[in-house]
Amino acid sequence: MKNKIFLYFFLFIIIVFISGYNKTQKNPPNVVLIMIDDLNDYPEGFNGHPQAKTPNIKKLASSSVSFLKAYSNDPMCGPSRASMITGVYPHNSSNFWQESWIKNEVLSNTKTIMEKFKENGYNVIGSGKILHHNKKEIWSEFKHNADYGPVVYKGKYERRKKGISHPDVPKPFRDIGQIDGSFGPLKNVSELKVDNEQLSWAYGGSRGYKEFKYNSEEDRSLTPDEINAQWAENRLKQLAKSNSDKPFFLAVGFLRPHTPLVAPQKYFDMYPLEDIQLANILENDKDDTYRNYDSLIEAENDISNSNSLTHKDLKKRWVKMFYDLKESYKDPKEGLKRFTQAYLACVSAVDDNIGQVMKVIDNSKLKDNTIVVLVSDHGWTMGEKDHVYKNSLWEESTRIPMTIRAPGVSKPNSKVEHPVSLIDIYPTLLDLAGLDNKTVKNQKGKPLDGHSLKPFLENPNTEEWNGPKGALSVVYSSDKNKNNTANHHYSLRTKDWRYIIYDSGNEELYNNSSDPKEWNNLLYNKTHPKRSEMVEVLKEITYPMVPNGLKVLNKN
Repeated sequence: MKNKIFLYFFLFIIIVFISGYNKTQKNPPNVVLIMIDDLNDYPEGFNGHPQAKTPNIKKLASSSVSFLKAYSNDPMCGPSRASMITGVYPHNSSNFWQESWIKNEVLSNTKTIMEKFKENGYNVIGSGKILHHNKKEIWSEFKHNADYGPVVYKGKYERRKKGISHPDVPKPFRDIGQIDGSFGPLKNVSELKVDNEQLSWAYGGSRGYKEFKYNSEEDRSLTPDEINAQWAENRLKQLAKSNSDKPFFLAVGFLRPHTPLVAPQKYFDMYPLEDIQLANILENDKDDTYRNYDSLIEAENDISNSNSLTHKDLKKRWVKMFYDLKESYKDPKEGLKRFTQAYLACVSAVDDNIGQVMKVIDNSKLKDNTIVVLVSDHGWTMGEKDHVYKNSLWEESTRIPMTIRAPGVSKPNSKVEHPVSLIDIYPTLLDLAGLDNKTVKNQKGKPLDGHSLKPFLENPNTEEWNGPKGALSVVYSSDKNKNNTANHHYSLRTKDWRYIIYDSGNEELYNNSSDPKEWNNLLYNKTHPKRSEMVEVLKEITYPMVPNGLKVLNKN
């Protein structure tokens, strides 16, 4: 009798254990990656612009872990995205500039994050700008290509015609061109003429040439970002209703606030021009830096048109945007105010697109088993150091918003102060999905350079992370240094400091804890005891690809 009771009890314990074990087993997590173009730290919750209205990003951040010191590894669209999606630092691939990663020997022989998830049984689907150079074969399904429109054309949209800047933009800024030289609200241009030609809107700029209808706010075509938001909403609803056990990896890329800074009028109305607050700019701030007007003119002479920006474009983008904005209006501050207004309008517009995506996730069964990652490819300066662009190594250009929500792992409304970067996204998602980190296709490829951020998701204040002390960023110097990884411009951002070394050997050092706007270069005409420590951290991250080449290593 006792034996039977013991047997029944033993069976009961086994059944309870198996039942509990099964309940704890989860299906592989889904992943939604939201990529935003040229978005700096302006959104609410990231200590950016005090007037920014981004309720949807704020709401997502409240349920996620926000990384307040997250950085781009190369503040230019092409190399930043290629590095993030392959998990390889630019200095380990020599993919520093806008040439296609598909032609890069290292990156083409390294599995993209899409390929890795796809080979592990995921339905990998995407739309919009994820990679600067897309390769549809890496996706299970891909919908809309990147589209920088709407842009204005003289006459009817035709392939042989070139787009022009928004008609409200005066010279000389408008001469920069239809993309970077254009900002303003959507409006009816059918009765406007330039060079005696009637104006019209079109999608795509040099890539699309499809009519964009605009009669009024109530009678217009959807913008490319609105199209991608609608696609993501519909696709997520389908996935939520599906009975399939197959997990999915869905990526949606939004263009704004990439130039042209064109958005519906309602978003401009949110930011009255007379109320716009400019960035906190110190006059003559660039004087103790080395990425100034003269050095740029010298550097650009070495850069050829290698399937990239032209020599003329480089000069206008790197050097003239700030000065042309000042010269285009009687009040030298008006241009920057109008540009800031347009940027903020585009930030709020993309925030609505993000809200459209998140609404489906948060109101369906997807919420409990879908990892959500929101990042930008790099930041953007707004007049600091006489600079209005990306592609610099200062805080405003390199810092990005980053939030990660991993159900059952991340702590809601948490903030991480430790510096991290886009290179850490790939290993983080593999870790959260329970996948191995083998990403090389053959001996020509490179393994992952980043580190999983899961410890920060579990404990935002952890000191157990095995990643580096600082975030590494690099800016391309010139084509003559294309394959010389040492001869580019590097930056290291730790929790409280930023160190920059240019290919010339010139250096900058900022104490960000006391000088958050990086106004005082502590290495300008003098030394500083912190320099050697920053150099050592930089050497650790760049080793072995840049062990002896950086000019800083030959300095006392």
